[in-house]
Amino acid sequence: MGTTTELPPDLQPPDEITRSLFGQGRRVAHAHPLAIDTMVAVVLLTVCTLWLLQTNFATPRAGLVQAALIVVIAARRIWPTAVFLAACAIGFAQWLLGIPLLGDVALLVALYTVAAHQSRIRALLAAGVMEAGAVLAAARWEPAGTLPRSLVFLTATVVAALFAGMTAASGSRYLAWMDERARRLEIERDQQATIAAAGERTRIARELHDIVSHSLSVVITLADAAALVSRADPGQGAEAMAEVSEVGRHALSDMRAMLGVLRTDEPAAPAPQPPQPGVGQLGALVERVRATGLAVSLSVDGAAFPLGAAAELTAYRIVQEALTNTLRHAAARHAWVTISYDEPEVRIRVADDGLPAAPAAPAAPNTHGHGHGIDGMRERAALHRGALRAGPASDGGWLVEATLRPSVNGLSGANGLSGTVPA
Repeated sequence: MGTTTELPPDLQPPDEITRSLFGQGRRVAHAHPLAIDTMVAVVLLTVCTLWLLQTNFATPRAGLVQAALIVVIAARRIWPTAVFLAACAIGFAQWLLGIPLLGDVALLVALYTVAAHQSRIRALLAAGVMEAGAVLAAARWEPAGTLPRSLVFLTATVVAALFAGMTAASGSRYLAWMDERARRLEIERDQQATIAAAGERTRIARELHDIVSHSLSVVITLADAAALVSRADPGQGAEAMAEVSEVGRHALSDMRAMLGVLRTDEPAAPAPQPPQPGVGQLGALVERVRATGLAVSLSVDGAAFPLGAAAELTAYRIVQEALTNTLRHAAARHAWVTISYDEPEVRIRVADDGLPAAPAAPAAPNTHGHGHGIDGMRERAALHRGALRAGPASDGGWLVEATLRPSVNGLSGANGLSGTVPA
């Protein structure tokens, strides 16, 4: 899972800087509403006081009314409805006193706050109260020169404050939805990464099991055979040990190829990796198993068709695991491997004539036990819309049957195999 590197401010695009500054400002405003709104009230009170000092009705009473009208909006986001009602009461008292004040803009701020933070019903009721106040103010002071123009002007300010608050509320809901969506996407991304990592671990474990289990089974069998015949026939013992060396080198090469993808410090010029085995390499697999003394017959029926690299590897691993189980868990003398092509299906059959091992045998605690190997074969078959069955055969021995239905065609190594390879 990759990490995101944040660019320094001087290298960020202008729109990124704008969004970043807006987001920081929004977080600060939401984290400290009382402090921010107190600063707004102080600035507004300063401007309105300077205006009042230049008018003919600059009296202490007017200054007190204006200060009370503006100071209450410092708590507007903590108690929106209460602040609006208090501002309206002070504004009505101002109307009764007959003092026109620039501080009446605090009423519009209070209306905006109700529309932005309360329900739409409360916002509309507050707008109705404000409109009534606008009619009273237009009738008494005519700020626009005439009653009709004053009424239109004040009504427009009420409507503007109302819609500005509703727009801010919609924007806040959208930003909250975006934050929640981003949080959920991040959680889903982490979950997908965890699932992918678990799947990759399962795949690696399955590959390791197939490589190590098969190779060690062949190596142990060959080493035991070499120890038995080395004194009577040193030449045959040397051949067995040479085969042990070859199997070990082949297994080491496979493990290096598989584990190489896990390295993070890749070399500048990585060594070329051998191709994954497929149906075309079953002949070499059978030869290695035959070297242990188990007679194996390999036959291919039907007209071969391209399976694709993944299906080729699956077929190879199923045969490899089945023969490994025969070596490890069955006292078998012969095994038969059959690959049957019937486009779009390919059937794999591995049978042996083994008998259940003795209970006291430490090297074979069970006979073809239902372990991770069979589960791995089933998982591989399921990846290609297939199925696998493993169990005792009706005529004795052990039988593994699998059906694969490759969905993607590709190059296949099976074209070079046909007919029967005798034991």
